[in-house]
Amino acid sequence: MDNMQRNKKRDIAEKIVEAIFLICALVSVVSVAAIIVFVFYKGLKPFFGSDAYSFFDFILGTRWAPSEDTYGIFFMIVASVLSTAGAILVGVPAGLLAAVFIAQVAPKSLIRIIKPAVELLAGIPSVLYGAFGLGIIVPLIKKISPKVQGQSMLAVIIVLTIMILPTIVSLSESALNAVPKSYEEASYGLGATHMQTIFHVIIPAAKSGILSAAVLGIGRAIGETMAVMMIAGNPTAGLPDSIWAMVRPLTTNIAMEMGYASGKQSEMLFATGVILFVFIMIVNLTLIRLTKKAGEK
Repeated sequence: MDNMQRNKKRDIAEKIVEAIFLICALVSVVSVAAIIVFVFYKGLKPFFGSDAYSFFDFILGTRWAPSEDTYGIFFMIVASVLSTAGAILVGVPAGLLAAVFIAQVAPKSLIRIIKPAVELLAGIPSVLYGAFGLGIIVPLIKKISPKVQGQSMLAVIIVLTIMILPTIVSLSESALNAVPKSYEEASYGLGATHMQTIFHVIIPAAKSGILSAAVLGIGRAIGETMAVMMIAGNPTAGLPDSIWAMVRPLTTNIAMEMGYASGKQSEMLFATGVILFVFIMIVNLTLIRLTKKAGEK
């Protein structure tokens, strides 16, 4: 009888724990669903009704002037894409090579210095990156820029590159360290040098983890707001014609005006958020698919 009671209590306790786990898991799902429903409801509202704004004018417009009831974000989409692409083109190779150095080349005495520095870089608040960019990078660019200002797409690319490096380095290093030692031993046994082994064996074997690091790096670069807002220049119109031009990414547009916007302006800012959300989802799903294919190979 005592055993039956103990078993019954144990079963009840297990069911309670399972229910707690289920609730914790549902919190994430419900939170994501609530955010999506709220943002899409608010963001799609201005395109329906008697005073609906043209969706094509919104997407293809190159001027943002709420005082004149003009809301075009195409130049912001271009700025976001180009800034993110520039940061990824520079940051991913640099981060990967840094990870290779830490995981395969550097002596332990040097690793003890580099790894904490990378981890510290990941913990610096975004606003400090922006302050660094505004105080150091922007003045340097101003000296060599053909334009009068230093706030530019180039400044955004440089700061975003620095910001995504810790993510790329840490995850890529973990992926490289996870490659079985037997791969290296087999490569050495065939007569390959250390560098040949790194670039022809270890990196290809870790490509799934490296691509995952790139996905997270892209996510941070696209979604960064505060640091970018301080160094981008944030014009209200015009497509960027060079890396020296000022830009206004989607994220900074929302952050700059949401605090005081109301009425249609507020709704159009939510619409900007919808475009940003869709854009990020497309990029992430594409890269995740590529990562899975790389893992299967």
